[in-house]
Amino acid sequence: MTVRRLRLIGIGPGGPDDLTVAAVHALNSVDVFLVADKEAEAGRAGTGDLVAVRQEICRRHRTGDYRVIAVPDPPRDRTPEAYATEVRDWHAARAEAYETVLLDQVLEGETVGLLVWGDPSLYDSTIRVVERIRDRGLLDIDYDVIPGVSSVQMLAARHKIVLNVIGGPITITTGRRLAEEIAGGAENIVVMLDGRLACSDLLGAWDIWWGAQLGTTEEELVAGRLSDVLPEIEKARARAKVARGWVMDTYLLRRAAGPS
Repeated sequence: MTVRRLRLIGIGPGGPDDLTVAAVHALNSVDVFLVADKEAEAGRAGTGDLVAVRQEICRRHRTGDYRVIAVPDPPRDRTPEAYATEVRDWHAARAEAYETVLLDQVLEGETVGLLVWGDPSLYDSTIRVVERIRDRGLLDIDYDVIPGVSSVQMLAARHKIVLNVIGGPITITTGRRLAEEIAGGAENIVVMLDGRLACSDLLGAWDIWWGAQLGTTEEELVAGRLSDVLPEIEKARARAKVARGWVMDTYLLRRAAGPS
């Protein structure tokens, strides 16, 4: 069976210098980098600079010769009612796309690098996609994972805060599950993948620490009582989207004592 060696490298939330030393060492062990080209997905125009950021990371931290192969990202249905099924189908299509490149464009003995936003363990599909390739049985996949700085860590650092209250838990969830988590009693919540600012629907007193495009030159930060700063967040979010054509934002919500 054909063997392929893969390294899944966490590269942080967007800044070319937010890599760990271990990630830089891993970059320099790679011969071929595979990069998902999201502009191939309908409705995702403006994300070509996601490829450019990865290329800049390689230019800045990689020495010697290497190749970069842009892999068109398969289209993805985005029907909320069938979310889980659609994501699994998307992962399967991604696995097939990467498998084709690994078979046809990567030579025996070459090490392949996949540069993963943030950390590969947190709201990212790359590990699942690689496992799907392995399960398909056409390739013997040998891979490791190099952790990276997540947007959650960067958010806390930028706002100079501790994510947890003393002795208390942290819930990490998505915007579409925010209301459900609050109904279940969560009061200290990190929210990721929120395309519509679900926090704008909340009632009661909440404090928020929000950030977008963390680690980049277009970084935006807002903090305060949610009811007071929501208009500021909406304006900052709009600025970030204009600057790059897309927004990656993360925020911490904490139930506050006292009136809203």
